[in-house]
Amino acid sequence: MNGAPITVIIAGTAVAKGRPRMTRGITYKPAATRKYETHGRLSQAMGDRTPIDLTVRAEITVDLPVPASWSLKLCHAAFAGQIRPTSRPDTDNYVKAALDVINGIAITDDSLVVELAVEKRYTRVPKHGHATAVGDSKWGAAA
Repeated sequence: MNGAPITVIIAGTAVAKGRPRMTRGITYKPAATRKYETHGRLSQAMGDRTPIDLTVRAEITVDLPVPASWSLKLCHAAFAGQIRPTSRPDTDNYVKAALDVINGIAITDDSLVVELAVEKRYTRVPKHGHATAVGDSKWGAAA
């Protein structure tokens, strides 16, 4: 192991990775994606800890709010895990955003992620949180 796991919790509603936009030959990220990545980087107080430079197992939990139109019964079922979010954006877009946030800060490069566990769920207080990176030498050194 390369020290203890690094857990990053990004407060607020999760934002999926937006597609790059192009205007008059200029390529840019959507504003929501830029704000989310900046906020995530600011929330990572790494202190004097260096980024993990071994192969990594990442565990990402995407916490989403229940739709406002749902009844109390549906809300309770969602909070209990009986109803899971299957609507868009897709889970892989949330993963891309989370890995971009921890890239270069918690881990040296997101290409080091060799194992990934992702959960998308409803919660009372939505946060994109628990992007946890654990460096492990059992997969061998990064090539």
